Amino acid sequence: MRRRRTACSGGGSTGGRSVRMKIKRLQKLIPGGKLMQPDLLFLRTADYILHLRLQLNLLQALSKIYQPSI
Repeated sequence: MRRRRTACSGGGSTGGRSVRMKIKRLQKLIPGGKLMQPDLLFLRTADYILHLRLQLNLLQALSKIYQPSI
């Protein structure tokens, strides 16, 4: 069984601080994220993940094409 985290868990105001810390960390990871509000940051994060997945798929396809045959 997996436990779900709730906004109330963790006690008091530390939950809000934790969320802010995670948003700041995410802002550092996403290009241009430092200047974004959280709602736009989350949309940009989803786009960035999609972009990285497409790059990965392209690189995997290219590596299959250019692998030396033995």
